[in-house]
Amino acid sequence: MIQVRPLQPSDRAAWQPLWDGYNAFYGRAGETALPAAITESTWARFFDAYEPVHALVAVDEHGALLGLVHYLFHRSTTRIEPTCYLQDLFTTPEARGRGVGRALIEGVYAAVQAAGGRRVYWQTHTSNTTARALYDRLARNDGFIIYGHDIA
Repeated sequence: MIQVRPLQPSDRAAWQPLWDGYNAFYGRAGETALPAAITESTWARFFDAYEPVHALVAVDEHGALLGLVHYLFHRSTTRIEPTCYLQDLFTTPEARGRGVGRALIEGVYAAVQAAGGRRVYWQTHTSNTTARALYDRLARNDGFIIYGHDIA
């Protein structure tokens, strides 16, 4: 049985390995790890009512965290209602294939609907074929190519 609920301050110790696993999946580990200040700031934002950043976790029947999803609301020039960007999604390797990712995405869908939003979007790497199989069942690929540039 999987329950999706908002992240709580008491979840910090259990959230950290999920966060670290997510970052390692995208090559942010060891020498390329995110600075601790980014993790601390991200954590604080989840509990700041003035921040548009939110987090949900999936837990099993014993209360163990199985996965996380982080999402944020922003304005759009093509919509009046808030738009949601699903930024981070990660499940423990042991929990994969058990519906955890689906439950977390559907949890975001419910949160967006409750906030009066109507659009959720996200990105993943083209090589993330396992996750893309799930995403293809829950959303549509709009065909956009993402560009990025870091300002030094």
